[in-house]
Amino acid sequence: MQYKNIQGLDVPEIGLGTYKLHDRECERVLRTALDIGYRHIDTAQMYKNEREIGRALSVSNIPREDIFLTTKIWHTNLDADDVLQSTEQSLRNLDTPYVDLLLIHWPNDQYDLRATIESMLVLRDQGKAMNIGVSNFPLSLLQKVNDEIRAPIFCDQVEFHPFIDQLDLLDYAIENDIMLTAYAPLAKGKVDKNEELWEIARSYDKTAAQVALRWLIEQENVVAIPKASSEEHLRNNFDIFDFYLEDEDFERIDQLDKNLRLVNPSFAPEWE
Repeated sequence: MQYKNIQGLDVPEIGLGTYKLHDRECERVLRTALDIGYRHIDTAQMYKNEREIGRALSVSNIPREDIFLTTKIWHTNLDADDVLQSTEQSLRNLDTPYVDLLLIHWPNDQYDLRATIESMLVLRDQGKAMNIGVSNFPLSLLQKVNDEIRAPIFCDQVEFHPFIDQLDLLDYAIENDIMLTAYAPLAKGKVDKNEELWEIARSYDKTAAQVALRWLIEQENVVAIPKASSEEHLRNNFDIFDFYLEDEDFERIDQLDKNLRLVNPSFAPEWE
């Protein structure tokens, strides 16, 4: 396992995304991932699997301080009181006194962003959320919350894979020592169908997915949370710490078409 140091905190570069994992499958996958060596787990109120994750963590015998655990406040829970109440429920579901990172899942201009952040800071001051951040915030909104509101933002979790351009956001994150967490890092299976990525991968005796994940984590301030349910995929996603991309291969991936945005739910405001 390798780590990114963000604002003085070491965060595992590869985590487990748990969207659409439920019930016994979720517990099984999480236990397998922990056995493999995963120590970074990502969930959300909307995923409706916090209880399963809590159960799997509680029986793992892994010290809580060795796990980097993230959950996210759903976009309808951003009222100041709802932030507090829904996060308390998340902590009960997760069977933990704190999360390492608490994020706003999606921006929602129906709520006062400053008031939302202030409630998150209350939770931080109480030791219930060690760090706070955002998810799906474009550069303009991240700048607002970081520069204007001056909130201590630790992370922006965004769609990030070889087929989307996040360079401006990444530059800002690096300048401000903010972590960029890449979700959908394998572009929902499209990485595995890209012949150029496979051509690069064969020279390292790796898969296209492993090359894509390596390309992400070799960038400053970037960590990735690929979702997987089979032990094979869990192991493959984790087996990326024994090689480095040559400069020319990294640049080839940089030059891939970057116009594929996979996640654009109808409820999300058009901030840009």
